[in-house]
Amino acid sequence: MSMNRMDKLHEECGVFGIFRRSGEGVVAEAYHALYALQHRGQESCGIAVNHDGVISCHKDVGLVTDVFTHDVLAKMQEGSMAVGHCRYGTTGTLNRENAQPMLINHRKGAMAVCHNGNLTNAFDLRDELEQKGAIFHTTSDTEVIAYIITQQRLQCASIEEAVLSSMKLLKGAYSLVIMSPTKLIAARDPHGFRPLCMGHIGDDVVFASESCALDAIGATFDRDIEAGEVVVVTRDDVKFYKVEGACHDGMCVFEYIYFARPDSVVDGSSVHEARLRAGAFLALEHPVQADVVIGAPDSGIDAAIGYARQSGIPYGIGFIKNKYIGRTFIQPSQKQRMNSVRIKLNAVTSTVKGKRVVLVDDSIVRGTTSKHTVQLLRDAGAKEVHYRLSSPPFIRPCYFGTDIDSTENLIAANHTVEEIREIIGVDSLGFLSIDACDKLAAGSKCGFCKGCFTGVYPAEEPKAARKHKFETYLSDKDDE
Repeated sequence: MSMNRMDKLHEECGVFGIFRRSGEGVVAEAYHALYALQHRGQESCGIAVNHDGVISCHKDVGLVTDVFTHDVLAKMQEGSMAVGHCRYGTTGTLNRENAQPMLINHRKGAMAVCHNGNLTNAFDLRDELEQKGAIFHTTSDTEVIAYIITQQRLQCASIEEAVLSSMKLLKGAYSLVIMSPTKLIAARDPHGFRPLCMGHIGDDVVFASESCALDAIGATFDRDIEAGEVVVVTRDDVKFYKVEGACHDGMCVFEYIYFARPDSVVDGSSVHEARLRAGAFLALEHPVQADVVIGAPDSGIDAAIGYARQSGIPYGIGFIKNKYIGRTFIQPSQKQRMNSVRIKLNAVTSTVKGKRVVLVDDSIVRGTTSKHTVQLLRDAGAKEVHYRLSSPPFIRPCYFGTDIDSTENLIAANHTVEEIREIIGVDSLGFLSIDACDKLAAGSKCGFCKGCFTGVYPAEEPKAARKHKFETYLSDKDDE
């Protein structure tokens, strides 16, 4: 992974599914839902539609608006079911083949699979399948999942039985939306690492990674899919199943800190309220004498408001973000990347000049972006800069769906807090405590994964943890 991609954490995917109980016309709902989930992945996207049992799919590299132009949408055949996906890849390279939904045709029918998460035993499963003659066309975990479900389907009486059987073999994080010729299925891993919810529009049933996607299409939120739960929708009914041993102890706490959209409700807790609480805890744990509190757009703004409310220090608009520039890490040279940072973000001089500033952000990963952001405040005349992070320091890899695959580029894994303070050039530095993480999502009934902060994970760590493990694996085989 390019070091420049480590400046900020990235989540991997958003999934969506809809079953229209009467009539057709699901493409527009899938498109608007993916648009609402765009923050979860900007590399590629796709929509698969079921028309009388025949599944067709359009997918490509790019944003939702780039892939699904007016002409493309107009040519797509309508149907009674659709699944959609937007991707940020934690395994597999950036190409069209790794885009989802993944469409599989086998002797018992077609199947479209959408996956959010990261398997920890994908390497072993793929090796076992290849030993039996399976041929893979992608470097994505999702193809492994599709093969396992297909394999089980040949031995089971129904697709839902195959999914339940497959869940005994799959390890790690996976929220799935699966479409067969007659059924729409949603499944969530037994630890509940990644969010997944369900709702309805009249008699139609809808699934999505976040409730904001339901809002975008006028659907009513019903509830979150439980950890280890499988929901099966047909034209006649909706059935619910649960795998043995589900414990819902692994919800990624960073969904509340950064990944999810603020207007979403995840596992019973408002993301916006969770971020306000994070800011309030920061104010209690790391107080400072200052003149203004500002947030780093966009992920630090809610926590900054919480810090200001708790501390009594006025909140101000410290930065203006240019929403029309691409991601800075794609720039080919350091000078161009620096220029892009300044074009993308600009300090509001009237807010910070001559002031003691509290800057609230969601995290420090590599530290490069943080250093540039602080320098913008210095250049705008900030008298002091006190940096507050609404997450604890990242000291360990994440194996369950984010792009922290090693400690090599994690600044907190290689430096003390005081050293980090000096590197990024701030007057004081404060991280959210581990204890506060458990208090962010008030009202939730699940445990949280904080492994990237503590090194303690709710599930077994993988033997092969590299994000491009399949490319590495294939390269090694070529050398044999």
